[in-house]
Amino acid sequence: MFARRHHPNPFDTAASTAAGWGSATQPRLNLLLSYGGWRDDALERQLPPLLRPMGVHCLEARSGSEAEALLRRERIHVAVVDVSVPMSDGVLGSDAVGSRILQILRRLDQPPPTVVVRPPQPSQRDATRGLHAMLAEGAFAVLDRPFPVESLLETLRRILQRHYAGTWPTGHAS
Repeated sequence: MFARRHHPNPFDTAASTAAGWGSATQPRLNLLLSYGGWRDDALERQLPPLLRPMGVHCLEARSGSEAEALLRRERIHVAVVDVSVPMSDGVLGSDAVGSRILQILRRLDQPPPTVVVRPPQPSQRDATRGLHAMLAEGAFAVLDRPFPVESLLETLRRILQRHYAGTWPTGHAS
């Protein structure tokens, strides 16, 4: 059988402080949020203000380079990876590097649960093939654009329930 990975609870203030995730008075969960940033109505722009009061610290990456830098210096508890993110910020025509970010996440000592966001697929066959590939790369869930913010919030709730024993902070972080 498969061994279940242990993911330290980021809302356990003693463990969080010892692990360098936050102070004893302000627990937090670090969420990597990668996106191309070219859409004015990007869902990713809506998430930080929604999640901040619940103790979630969104670390935004608009390119593969930014995502890699964040992964080197921050402990990530959950990742939302847009597969269409370019390698360099603001570079038009840059190849998407979302699958590279997934590979980097998978190779971490403690890989975080990951939600993959992808553009609409041209056919059901492509959608199924891509879904299998993303799940093989370690994705917890795959969401096709466009989707309502509630879909992503529900997916994040399921991640917390499964990987962090359903713990969610009861107080508000400042």
